[in-house]
Amino acid sequence: MKINIAIDGPAAAGKSTIAKILAKKLDYTYIDTGAMYRCVAYFALMNDVDPNDEVKVCDLLKDIHIDMKADKIFLNGEDVSKKIRENEVSMYASCVSKYKDVREFLVSQQQQLAKNGGMILDGRDIGTVVLPNAELKIYQVASIECRALRRHKENIERGMDSNLEDIKAEIESRDYQDMHRALSPLKKADDAIEIDTSDMTLDEVSQAIYQLALERMNTLC
Repeated sequence: MKINIAIDGPAAAGKSTIAKILAKKLDYTYIDTGAMYRCVAYFALMNDVDPNDEVKVCDLLKDIHIDMKADKIFLNGEDVSKKIRENEVSMYASCVSKYKDVREFLVSQQQQLAKNGGMILDGRDIGTVVLPNAELKIYQVASIECRALRRHKENIERGMDSNLEDIKAEIESRDYQDMHRALSPLKKADDAIEIDTSDMTLDEVSQAIYQLALERMNTLC
């Protein structure tokens, strides 16, 4: 039996990295929901639309088509995998994610993709809103210092300009935005298992969740 796994948590907590590792271990499909919001923010910026202008951003939705293939993100046929990871896009992704029409547009797509199970989704509200009936819910956290350093290293590895203190400030700001937005704020689902990854390696985190997934599948068989 294939289950759905929801991984929630704050920015730069390593959710996407762990989700990709788990997808390979379990032969599941990984859906990067955060990348979908980044695509909307990026599309707004590329069309000279202020991401703070809800009406204009939502009007763009009809012209947005997102595909995910082989760990790459395509926006209207263009590979934007690297472009949507830029710091400016990251900040505005949190902004556009507050809009009701944007969330409904993307959540509908995410739920459709996960209807037959065997999916791993990560984000801010997967366990609470997108997949409230997911068989396994994880709430993945880490200290701000740890998350900032991880993002800094990722940027450098991608050949991007990066400033550790700037990233730390951006993460703190994004945490506040995500936790205090009116629509689907970041919060731990009542039945989610919290894992603090601050002092854990990727292998330790992925193995811990992998074991939880096997236990859950065995229970449901």
